[in-house]
Amino acid sequence: MDFSWSDEQLALRDEAQRFAAQHLGRDLVHRDQSGSDNLETWREDWRKCAEFGIFGLSIPEEYGGRGRDILTSILILEAIGYGCRDNGLTLVANGQIWAVQEPIFSFGTDDQKRRYLPGLCDGSIIGAVSMTEHGAGSNAAGIKTTAEPIDGGYVLNGAKAYVGLGPSCDVALVFASTAPDRGSWGISAFLVDAETSGFIRRPPQQKMGLRTTPMGEFIFENCGIPKEARLGREGAGLAIFQHIMEWERSFILASHVGSMRRQLDDCVGFARSRIVFDQPIDQFQSVSNRLANMKLRLETAQLLLYKAAWLKAQGQSCPVEAALANLHMSEAFVESSLDAIRIHGGKGYLSETGIERDLRDAIGGVIYSGTSDIQRQIIAQLLKS
Repeated sequence: MDFSWSDEQLALRDEAQRFAAQHLGRDLVHRDQSGSDNLETWREDWRKCAEFGIFGLSIPEEYGGRGRDILTSILILEAIGYGCRDNGLTLVANGQIWAVQEPIFSFGTDDQKRRYLPGLCDGSIIGAVSMTEHGAGSNAAGIKTTAEPIDGGYVLNGAKAYVGLGPSCDVALVFASTAPDRGSWGISAFLVDAETSGFIRRPPQQKMGLRTTPMGEFIFENCGIPKEARLGREGAGLAIFQHIMEWERSFILASHVGSMRRQLDDCVGFARSRIVFDQPIDQFQSVSNRLANMKLRLETAQLLLYKAAWLKAQGQSCPVEAALANLHMSEAFVESSLDAIRIHGGKGYLSETGIERDLRDAIGGVIYSGTSDIQRQIIAQLLKS
């Protein structure tokens, strides 16, 4: 594995970082505080991301993408996280790339790819993925939403919870059981257009962090969809979901790694300039230790992220590496956010500075894509196999 970057890749990284810093995350303190009462403003930044080409990074040009390799795409997404302080925007952008676009590209028919991918890449279509239910989170095989086969299609009934971009999506990748008596082997995947009769998107929900982008619930009430809406073969839903999880766990936090790099730079600059007892606070061992720990977490996060990207670029499966990357990146962001608050002292505790917002945003990372406990369980189980 060689993680040295070419001049072209570094130029793309720098361009992405400048773009994000100049054009994304405006009026962020207000939008964070207003939460779901002021969510439509994120669409302007979404449009800017699409125009810059973020959503089409790894999608082939024939489907409206940029055709970048995985490592270059990850480097650009990390740079977006450095330049853009809106962790909610960068998270859902990564979610659409890895959890919606990637499975459509990998499992969709050519008609499905041509129908959805160009719009997802240019920002005219917003996608969401929905597996989780109130009674079925990490135990995906326990879902109760059904898709009853009928002549020419299916009828969906049930509910989905905690759907990122759910209230605003145009198309949803929905997992439902087509054969409940077969358990996990009876789960299938479907692409459901938002205007479909019987598909109800609930209003956005308030949440602890990542407040700038919407999260909500889906209700399906006798929602009829054609057979052509099924993604992959009938009964392949759990395999498709596991495929999604490997990509999502590997890369959904790529931009958060960029946020950690920005955090560290901000903290180093503040510690050098903040004078206490006639000396900069970076001269105090307790502060310098925190800076060293932040650097260690960042470097480790980058290495795990790049290794997963390298393995995917080689066409290899990487379930352990994906779980390791997700576990470390999520928990490292929480710990480094705490260190950033401590280094900044009272200033770090004020909402107007935006420093405490990173901590609230980071907490979500230890839950989505499988909780930290689930990641540890996956790693342990695979070590035994």
